[in-house]
Amino acid sequence: MAERSLRGTRLGALSMETDEHVVPSERVLTTYVCPQGHRIELPFSIEAEVPSTWECRCGELALLQGGPAPEIKAVKHTRTHWDMLLERRSIPELEELLEERLTLLRESRGEKPRGKRTA
Repeated sequence: MAERSLRGTRLGALSMETDEHVVPSERVLTTYVCPQGHRIELPFSIEAEVPSTWECRCGELALLQGGPAPEIKAVKHTRTHWDMLLERRSIPELEELLEERLTLLRESRGEKPRGKRTA
């Protein structure tokens, strides 16, 4: 029985391909410098688009040495819930709704209704 058992390799353990006829692409060595003075040297293919920034190991953003300045993107204003509410309702409408809800709340608690607020 042992003579007929199949033997194999584990998945991903060994590649059956060889490096014959494989030509690596030409590379260019790029240098990035972060504000803390760390230097990062990375090889890129000559066909690849080299980024103008790279994250340094210290967490800072390193700039490509001798490269173009990175594009500064405009920061989009974050819309809050209040901003979206003001797109749908005006302040007087919101005050009127608030008074209605407060009246309903007070009535459910058994309180006497109050007069309308004045600004």
